[in-house]
Amino acid sequence: MMRIAYFGPQGTFTEQAARALAPGADLTPYETIRLALAAVREGGADAACIPIENSVEGVVPATLDGLSDGPALVAVAEAVLPIRFSVLTRPGQAEIRTVASHPHALAQVREWLEANLPDATAVASSSTAAAAVGVVEGTFDAAVSAPVAIEHYPLEELVTGIADVDDAQTRFLLVRRPGELPAPTGADRTSIVAAAENRTGTLAQLLAELASRAINLTRLDARPVRDSFGEYRFFIDFEGHVAEPRIVDALSALRRRCQLRFLGSHPRADGVPATVEPGAGNQDFLDAQAWVDAVVKGEHA
Repeated sequence: MMRIAYFGPQGTFTEQAARALAPGADLTPYETIRLALAAVREGGADAACIPIENSVEGVVPATLDGLSDGPALVAVAEAVLPIRFSVLTRPGQAEIRTVASHPHALAQVREWLEANLPDATAVASSSTAAAAVGVVEGTFDAAVSAPVAIEHYPLEELVTGIADVDDAQTRFLLVRRPGELPAPTGADRTSIVAAAENRTGTLAQLLAELASRAINLTRLDARPVRDSFGEYRFFIDFEGHVAEPRIVDALSALRRRCQLRFLGSHPRADGVPATVEPGAGNQDFLDAQAWVDAVVKGEHA
């Protein structure tokens, strides 16, 4: 049975994503994203399920940092979940003075709380499930949690299916130690971390390598290098698979310009095919290389 570490505790959206990405796997919650990744690196788990970005609150910094530091891990699958929350309370709870949740969750139901629980104080917790545990223990009166939390804790739903933004979504990754990658499907995403010199035009030059090959970006973020103030690493997601000639050509050019860490190539959860401009398809790159090879051999003018 596959062993999956996930950012816990039990009852989070990450648990729901882990169930979707690895049906029937043995799931083990970890208190932090870094600990879940460490379980994979140290052999205690086969893979880890972690959140990478939310459509309302943006990227998850702990995931970016955890993937860029330490032994390499690669993403092999992703899941995108629509985010709707439940407000959980103890049975018979009469008055709600405090509502706890992860800061990202509180931000996504702020308007609902102001309209429906205007006198309650919002309190940040380490996760949505930790907030539910706090309600069980009497620390908080209510928790904004993932719907799956009701399966794990003796609480009642005050309301469910709430969100200020109707189409809010979170993307999750399944990561493991480097090995055989999923085969290209034509609807894939590749992720890298680029550590480039701090000089004029560096980022523009990196992006130009992708643009000149008509490779479409799906995400771009920067995170500081911890031990070097003013230095940043760039996290870049783009359409395509590392097994494709056009992506190989782009990565080779990027590697000549900076230090790269490969974070994986895998099918996109939404199944959207890669954008391929005329003259920038895989066969175009193969034909161009074949022409050069022929010239080198004296077989073509």
